[in-house]
Amino acid sequence: MNDALRRTMPAELDRAYRYIRLEWNPEFAMLTARMGVRPIQCYSLGALAELQQVFNDISATPGLVRHFVTASDVPGVFNFGGDLSLFVLLVRARDLDSLRLYARRCLELVWWWENAANLGVHTTALVQGDTLGGGLESALLHHTVIMERGAQAGFPEVLFNLFPGMGGWNLTIRKGGFAVANDMILSGKIYSAEQLQRRGLVDQVADDGAGELLLDQFIRGMETRFRGTMTALQARRLAAPIPYESLQTIVEHWAVTAMGLSNRDMRLMERLARAQIRKIGGASDGAVEEIKRMELNSAWDFERTGISEWDTLS
Repeated sequence: MNDALRRTMPAELDRAYRYIRLEWNPEFAMLTARMGVRPIQCYSLGALAELQQVFNDISATPGLVRHFVTASDVPGVFNFGGDLSLFVLLVRARDLDSLRLYARRCLELVWWWENAANLGVHTTALVQGDTLGGGLESALLHHTVIMERGAQAGFPEVLFNLFPGMGGWNLTIRKGGFAVANDMILSGKIYSAEQLQRRGLVDQVADDGAGELLLDQFIRGMETRFRGTMTALQARRLAAPIPYESLQTIVEHWAVTAMGLSNRDMRLMERLARAQIRKIGGASDGAVEEIKRMELNSAWDFERTGISEWDTLS
């Protein structure tokens, strides 16, 4: 975080992060979390832990944050979703417990996003690059999705015999309807911003490079009706609820299904992970695997002691 942003950042939110860069706009009480995960822009265990800390800080200070924006610090990529390299590592090791641990971490974040309106926080996804699988799931969790015209998104999991397990079915059905969810998830196709807008999954499309401007215009327009919007969003969730138990059951089904992936499926996942590395540049495959082992050890340390390396960086 640069000095100017650190001076304006509320003390309750001011932490040092490795994978997230926070920005604070005091005019709108808007916190923007720009994720930058290397070598692959995905929801790694390290990124999940940091994002959970951000959410914990927002929840601990009611009324401080009115707008929460998720964005990317990686040009051309919003988020590639699930950590494919880690998944392959765990499936080959037959480590179902660690795969469940990853799923639990994801579910905790999903549930915070799902309940953000009850905390008085409006959420916006600013999608300025490609997003796949869990990245698209996370975007759909936001109250508003703004996507730049050149970005693309989809659920490719079926191509390697998996499915979006962190709310993809629930969220796509709620926003676009069953037919849209069925077509997108079972086809594995990639869609443009305009195609997703026509399907009801994207709220506004900006020209490439104009996403920030559209976000600013949207937030300014919403400020005059903020309280009414938030109460309406709370009522919307009551009208179309996603039960926590449903998410838990689907996540368990996802973890068990992953354990049955074939060598072919895992080779495809590794191929996709390598393509993701090439998209943004990064370390070699061997380094990626080592990073995943280190993150996994840190996550299990937190499960046992409640203390992680991110606590020491605060």
